[in-house]
Amino acid sequence: MKFNLTQMPERYVRPRTNGITMVMDKGLSIDEATSFMSVSHPHVDVLKLGFGTAVVTPNLEKKIEVYRSYDVPVYFGGTLFEAYLVRNQVDDYIAICKHFGIDYMEVSDGSISIPHAEKCGYIEKLTKHGTVLSEVGSKDATHIIPPYKWIELMKAELEAGSSYVIAEAREAGNVGIYRGTGEVREGLVQEILTQIPSEKIIWEAPQKAQQLYFLELIGCNVNLGNIPPNEVIALEAMRIGLRGDSFGLYLDNKTAF
Repeated sequence: MKFNLTQMPERYVRPRTNGITMVMDKGLSIDEATSFMSVSHPHVDVLKLGFGTAVVTPNLEKKIEVYRSYDVPVYFGGTLFEAYLVRNQVDDYIAICKHFGIDYMEVSDGSISIPHAEKCGYIEKLTKHGTVLSEVGSKDATHIIPPYKWIELMKAELEAGSSYVIAEAREAGNVGIYRGTGEVREGLVQEILTQIPSEKIIWEAPQKAQQLYFLELIGCNVNLGNIPPNEVIALEAMRIGLRGDSFGLYLDNKTAF
């Protein structure tokens, strides 16, 4: 018997191009990945092996196969791309992605400085080999990018071929679109949305308060990233108003509680 609740939002189902949940795996074992997928796979759209963890993950092919068996695309964190780039080994990066059957690729410049025209050139190059996600924003908390520049960078990267632009926050959610406290830079976010379609942005939002902010601002089908594996079910409940924080979002009578 299905749960029958009225006044529920229309949540898109997989495969979806909007309402994405991108999960960051920072070192799950094969058994943990299997258990995680057995519970959460309907709610996971793409899985990132965080930063450079793929290099030091034992039995990497078996782990990738666990996710692939649930039709969840896997990709390597942008830091790994940068590690290859800074060593002038971009073709080796493409080769290793092909070896592991990785057809999502992240182009970022959070740890190194890349002239933006050059970054867009890499985006264009990698689109010939897979789906490209490009990350905008620095991992350096002292490097504050003004809103007009965020918009300019995002527009150029989408035009270069990125399927989505990722708004940087790190795995802790304390840089980029957030202040060091984790508080959302609301003016920045809202200005970005005046120029960039929300369905083309994945907002890194590892903290519950950050997730709730974007659900209230954009709706249940907002694209969210860097979600910890153990938070996926809780996030999905919050997306549809079945967590205390979001309980009244979709109710007609909001004075009843």
